[in-house]
Amino acid sequence: MHFSGPTDTVEASAREYTLVADSRGRLNIDNSRNTYRPGDILNLKGNFKSIFFFNMSGTAAKPIIIRNYRNTVVKIGEPDWNGGGYSSACEFSNCHYIRFGSQSDRSMIVINGSTQPAREAYHDLHIGNKTDNIEICFLTIMNGGNGIVAKTDPMKGDPGSVYPSLVTRNLQIHDLNISGTKNEAMYIGHTATYWDHTLNQPYYGSPSKFTPGHDYVQPAKWQNVKIYNNVISNIGLDGIQTAAIDGLEVFNNEVTHWGTQRNAAHNGGILIGGRTTNTNTHDNYVHDGWGEFCQFYGSGENRATHTISNNLFTDNQGDGISMRGTDNAIVRITNNTVACTKGNSLRINGYTGMKGKQIVNANAFIAPNGGQGVNIRNYVYVEEGGDAIEGTGNEENKKFQTPLEARVNTAEYYRPQQGSSIGNAGYRRK
Repeated sequence: MHFSGPTDTVEASAREYTLVADSRGRLNIDNSRNTYRPGDILNLKGNFKSIFFFNMSGTAAKPIIIRNYRNTVVKIGEPDWNGGGYSSACEFSNCHYIRFGSQSDRSMIVINGSTQPAREAYHDLHIGNKTDNIEICFLTIMNGGNGIVAKTDPMKGDPGSVYPSLVTRNLQIHDLNISGTKNEAMYIGHTATYWDHTLNQPYYGSPSKFTPGHDYVQPAKWQNVKIYNNVISNIGLDGIQTAAIDGLEVFNNEVTHWGTQRNAAHNGGILIGGRTTNTNTHDNYVHDGWGEFCQFYGSGENRATHTISNNLFTDNQGDGISMRGTDNAIVRITNNTVACTKGNSLRINGYTGMKGKQIVNANAFIAPNGGQGVNIRNYVYVEEGGDAIEGTGNEENKKFQTPLEARVNTAEYYRPQQGSSIGNAGYRRK
């Protein structure tokens, strides 16, 4: 690690440092001795093969700010990585109250991950090991396996690494460009319902079927996560994948050309995953992908609320909004435009315990089933005990076999044209 002393200050108590890579192109900082303190500003300068921050803590009032050196572009990552150590371009471990990103320009910090055959195991940005209260903003991330991974893995012998002892709080991810990842663009929250320490593998079944003598735990949950103003394109698996979060808002994101691996088990543009409660997915534009626009696996436990509203979902090769929640989750699905799907516009499956009536109001469902052989079930399809109640009057869902019949301008975000009968239904760009 190399650094210079304090330079210009932002306020009287702030200190500013410039950090550069060592002779191997790496920067490893273990802040156990509190060299860097709340309110400090760390300016990254030059190119780095990898950056690791350990034990770095600001405060809510004075986060530690990590950014590019003034008016210079910072490049992080190792495109030639093909296995072995340093499998993350940038990693935060046991860090708290951090802001990482440029001030307002996404092109000033660029994380460029592996492009080699082993790239599936490479993380461009890893937020792990109890790290929380962190803001990630104004970056470009490309290539590698996963764009962002944000979760704490259960550690055998450490009860403080699992739920409910550990709840990581306050994650913001905004104003990023992410493209070209082999796996998910974002992998936010642990996807395992339980973790079997005995076998060191996830377990998704009921506790009633635990193997006697095995050591099961639940991975930590996030609380208060906001993901917004991101542009995500050319992604191998899911675009924005989330799980194990209480209080999740996903909004104003554009996701396109996801699911390029053609993997039917990992093909959501936006995925609201298991163990999520109190979620709000709104004002997103998801289009031209291989899989499903929006997948919902959230939980209705503790009277959780869920909303999917004012999203524009157009042109894909699967169902539109696909739902398979748990614990009788109820979702308000309102004012979305779902157009030109290969399958159904909305598919509600009650197999995993989402048996209540989903609230489906004022949506525009256009051209399901590839526009071929459309029948009424293709618009709102229920199965395995799933159910829905559709709005009437001003909250009626409008259903059309083609965009021409809907009289919408597909080149202007499906804006209704004069003479359209959509009325109040569907998406409106803000």
